[in-house]
Amino acid sequence: MLHRVTNAIERTSSGLQTRVRIVYAGGAEPVEVPLPPVGVVLGADAACDVHIDDVAVSRKHVSIVPRASGFEVTDLQSRNGTWIDGVSITNAVVPVGTSLRLGSTIVQLLPAEEPLSLEPSARTQFGSMFGRSVAMRTVFAMLERAAQSNAPVLLLGESGTGKELAARAVHEQGARAKGPFVVFDCGAASDTLIESELFGHKRGAFTGTVADKPGAFALAHNGTLFLDEIGDLPLNLQPKLLRLLERGEVTPLGGRKSETYDVRIVAATHRDLWNDVGRGTFRGDLYYRLAVVEVHLPPLRKRAEDIAELVRHFVAHNSGRADTVAGPTLDRLVAYQWPGNVRELRNVIARAVALAPPKARFDEMPVMLRPSAKQAAEEPLVRADVPYHDAKAALIERFEREYMKDLMRRADGNISQASRIAGIERKYLYKVLERNSLLSGRAKEDMEE
Repeated sequence: MLHRVTNAIERTSSGLQTRVRIVYAGGAEPVEVPLPPVGVVLGADAACDVHIDDVAVSRKHVSIVPRASGFEVTDLQSRNGTWIDGVSITNAVVPVGTSLRLGSTIVQLLPAEEPLSLEPSARTQFGSMFGRSVAMRTVFAMLERAAQSNAPVLLLGESGTGKELAARAVHEQGARAKGPFVVFDCGAASDTLIESELFGHKRGAFTGTVADKPGAFALAHNGTLFLDEIGDLPLNLQPKLLRLLERGEVTPLGGRKSETYDVRIVAATHRDLWNDVGRGTFRGDLYYRLAVVEVHLPPLRKRAEDIAELVRHFVAHNSGRADTVAGPTLDRLVAYQWPGNVRELRNVIARAVALAPPKARFDEMPVMLRPSAKQAAEEPLVRADVPYHDAKAALIERFEREYMKDLMRRADGNISQASRIAGIERKYLYKVLERNSLLSGRAKEDMEE
């Protein structure tokens, strides 16, 4: 279905405070238009302030007016209705970040663009994070300010960029440093247990519960709760998390009254959470509640000037001595693309130190990197110097092992998350990992639970 958006509100666009974002079905690029103080009417009629070319949208479908507490949304007797989280509305005042569904089109209600310009920090280290690059010192400047407040922080970045290190540093350099720092992996817990583990449960809440169990929020009381991979939190639990963030109250499973906790939230994800909001898999209002301070951690390939310092740190950490980091080996490391980011660099150096002769210099260490795509393309995938069935079996075995190694790296060793990524049953995954000697201690614990 073809969608297009035009608008006729430029004439009143001075002093705009808010925006609407139109997300089309079929993967077309979203379009943002300003929302003036008088509001706009959205519909299929070309005379509307915002024209939406969607056969399921009425000629004059809905009006949106900015208010002090959010947006007033009024359905204009449309034939297919205006929907919020599966509920049809007639008139309501909704918060920033709410997503409306009009036919097959999503309309997101956004705050004003408020560009923030920060001078890069003079520091080259923040907590356990290192970096002299402008990209990292800009991140440090944001984290320094965030640490001095209680505002929620949302850390975005690829796997291995140091999101947990950033969260821990914000905690340790803030007013809650003496309180607990609790890590909760939203992608690791099973859907059936995640609510209990996050919010806690009372004795007898479900079969096998013989005692009360505090949830992650209770454990983090007066401290910081790090919600890792928040993008994997099931949609049905997101309203409950939002209520807790807004009120500081939660009712444990099986409980009759709510309990209050004083918790600072730092969340992180490798996902494009904004696009998830557009697709309806993550609530817009929860996104804006978490992203009061939003920090993007750059991938290592975007800050290659930091690699030498990171290598020196990792060599010293693993060998117990300082060493000169230079020469062809360092050139190889700088030229490499680092799909696993700083975590991969740390592991590469740890392996090189472990396999090096005693007292070996850095340039004598066996630094092993994955072959580049070009190198891999130049090597034959299969060879015909062995019988057909032997070659086929060897290829399948190689595929299985390499697939499982990368799968468990992406899932950070968690069986449940790996099972979801691969789309296979946990028991079968366990057998394949066991067959390839890839079972980590964490994976074994996951299967025993």
